[in-house]
Amino acid sequence: MIKTHFKRDNHSLRDKILALDFLLIFSILLLGIISLFAMYSTEQGKLGYYTKSHLYRFFTFFILFIIISFFRIQVWFKSAYFFYFLVLALLFAVDLFGVTASGSKRWISLFFINLQPSELMKIALIIFLARFYYKIPTENLTNLKNIIVPFFAVFVPVLLVGAQPDLGTALLILIGGITVIWLTGLKLKIFLYSFLFGICLLPVGISFLKPYQKSRILTFLEPERDALGAGYQIIQSKIALGSGGIFGKGFLQGSQSYLDYLPEKHTDFIFTLFSEEFGFIGSLTLLLIYVLIIYRITAIGQNSRNNFAKLYCFGFAAAFFVYVAVNMSMVLGLLPIVGAPLPIMSYGGSSMLAVMIGLGIVMSCKIYQEDDIN
Repeated sequence: MIKTHFKRDNHSLRDKILALDFLLIFSILLLGIISLFAMYSTEQGKLGYYTKSHLYRFFTFFILFIIISFFRIQVWFKSAYFFYFLVLALLFAVDLFGVTASGSKRWISLFFINLQPSELMKIALIIFLARFYYKIPTENLTNLKNIIVPFFAVFVPVLLVGAQPDLGTALLILIGGITVIWLTGLKLKIFLYSFLFGICLLPVGISFLKPYQKSRILTFLEPERDALGAGYQIIQSKIALGSGGIFGKGFLQGSQSYLDYLPEKHTDFIFTLFSEEFGFIGSLTLLLIYVLIIYRITAIGQNSRNNFAKLYCFGFAAAFFVYVAVNMSMVLGLLPIVGAPLPIMSYGGSSMLAVMIGLGIVMSCKIYQEDDIN
């Protein structure tokens, strides 16, 4: 039995509360409130199932976010490997006991929620790599062990998630892992060699894609080739975005949404619905909120005393940016549709749970920013 010893927490509750990043908390609450109004609009002004469920989840996970914030940063450091392997075990369990929906087996039923372990892996991988690289000198990064371990830590979950199939989440996990490795200072030539190797394997990878995944790539290149089929979503999304204009059509006035021309408006295309109703100004405001959240995360990392907190915060900030950028680029037609939710805004319990856990660990880094890790 492994015994883990934690030092006594000398911070009083008052000290912890005063150490909270209130600007980050305000930004999260504001984003949550906006998401509730957007969800209400997806149900045409009715307090329906999606709105109620989103409301309960947001406030439940927000409380969880605050609770996690008060955990000492040493707790996350010492449990990093356990958390990663627990989520990895859940990914293997999905294949055996998973719930199938829309042709994909991605969830495990936990009675009160259908948990999607791949969403938690986005956070678990960042914590794992931040712990692994915590005290490795830059000159030792190219040692064989220090290359092989992160390689397997990244690609095993990527392959498991890709096989579900969930290519979008697999790519987001991959990007998050590579970002943390990049932040450690690994030599640029290794990334260049890996990139060239990946390009050479691209034709092989495409051959393993499902027919609908190949269709999404072709639709991205030419949406009009199947305007009433595979290209329907992105065409309607562009119409809705463009029709919003500068100031939008107004709350609950989005024609594309209300006439049900826009599919998946409560999940991946929530930004499209919001943009149609609030226009360019509203979209810019929403984007600025995300920028503020990312800025606060990086500022907390910058001010943290220990390298683990720095690596985690910078890695999570970069991953959070990628989640936002991929979703917005997807609905704008700049990237293929890969099923990437917009953090906090999109409907989905597992995605929101993972983001709130990630933000809670960031806030833990803020409260205990002066603490060192032994």
